[in-house]
Amino acid sequence: MLNRRDAIKLGSVAAVAMALPGGRLAAALSDDPPVPAPFSVPLRIPPVLAPTRSTPDTDYYNIQIRETEQKILPGVRTKTLTYNGSFPGPTIRARRGRNTVVTQTNGMSTPATVHLHGANVPASSDGYPLDLIEPGQSRVYHYPNNQPAATLWYHDHAHHMEAEHVYRGLAGAYLLSDPIDQALPLPQGKFDVPLLIRDAKFDKDGQFVFVPDDFQNRPTILVNGLPQPYLKVQRRVYRLRLINAANIQPFTFRLSNGMQFLQIASDGGFLSIPAVRQEIDLWPSERAEVLVDFRSVAPGTNVVLEDTFSFTNVESKRSIMQFQVGHNAAQFDGPHSNTLPDRLVDEVPLGHATNTRRFLMQADPNTLEFLINGKPFDPNRVDATIKHGTTEIWEIVNGDTALQIPHAMHLHLVQFRVLDRNGNPEPAYDAYPKDTVRLHPGDFVRILVTFNSYIGRYPFHCHFIDHSSHSMMGQFEVVA
Repeated sequence: MLNRRDAIKLGSVAAVAMALPGGRLAAALSDDPPVPAPFSVPLRIPPVLAPTRSTPDTDYYNIQIRETEQKILPGVRTKTLTYNGSFPGPTIRARRGRNTVVTQTNGMSTPATVHLHGANVPASSDGYPLDLIEPGQSRVYHYPNNQPAATLWYHDHAHHMEAEHVYRGLAGAYLLSDPIDQALPLPQGKFDVPLLIRDAKFDKDGQFVFVPDDFQNRPTILVNGLPQPYLKVQRRVYRLRLINAANIQPFTFRLSNGMQFLQIASDGGFLSIPAVRQEIDLWPSERAEVLVDFRSVAPGTNVVLEDTFSFTNVESKRSIMQFQVGHNAAQFDGPHSNTLPDRLVDEVPLGHATNTRRFLMQADPNTLEFLINGKPFDPNRVDATIKHGTTEIWEIVNGDTALQIPHAMHLHLVQFRVLDRNGNPEPAYDAYPKDTVRLHPGDFVRILVTFNSYIGRYPFHCHFIDHSSHSMMGQFEVVA
């Protein structure tokens, strides 16, 4: 028998009942877990991982993948999958031209892989979905860091398991710097803050509930692993690295009090020209670096980071975190408070396209299997063979107009330019450099991609990773 609370919850999932087998709805019918009062817990800053050893050109790291218990909700310990016992995983800070070597050891009972999202790496270190680290085994990943400064992130990619593994905690930030990044007057140290933002559902005992594709029933937003935290800020400029680490939840970020963002970077690095933004759209796996200027904010003011995209009217999904502005004098001077130049970097030309391919992203309405060009992922099938050094146009279509399912296409190995969307140019801040492109139902998007680094086989897939777990993935092979 349903009580009143369960009846309300059942109504909230009715819109997706046609897209979910009946058994999946059971997870939506549970008592609410304990949650802290809004903005009552301080923001957790993931620890920066220290190398186990270093040579003149390489830093070496060891990471243990294991299940731990974390304090996320009041009075309970939540079973969580972690890198080195940290939720989210520890931050790796790397420098361009200096190698990073990470030995990942799997202490879980299920296989794992680790993909460094947005990185230009050899195929052997890409975290291919079937290059599995079996329980009790280790794998060494080599990252050359031969690319511009960018906010990257690492996460599990074991096929058919990646969605649940990431949902339960296997994600962390990887922040790559270069000489341009260091030379610009940007906030550093504690004023450079990574924010991994994702949604979750907990049962009445405070444990994660994972139901594939259950987008309407993950009512708790976590910022660096905590619900609605606060960050005490000084009256100065902060650099926020926004990372959408959710499985299938898009966000539209906005600051209360009418404050604006100055966006300085996208997925793959700096924008050529900074963009003043009132709102920042980030779909799963997309990143944006923004500057927020608290210097003109009155001491004692609270500024809220809000999400205006939310699928529901749950307050905890609208008000994500709070910035509590201190009483210090506004810091208008200093090496990292100066005005940025009008142009941050020069764009790298991508070349002239010599080939065009089309990819249709669409779910089978009968089986709800997610497909690309009508096919599920097959590791024995290469969907695109590409000659090294060439440039292509990929036309990507979201055919899910009947089911109204959004998708986000991610290509491993490369950064690309979004040429246009439904025949209209993409805004510069959303056009380049990108490794993931969002697609509303019915969207037709063209991207320009140059394959001029490594040869080998790499995946491309929907980064609504519940979808890629259900086979919305293909692979391209770059050949000499």
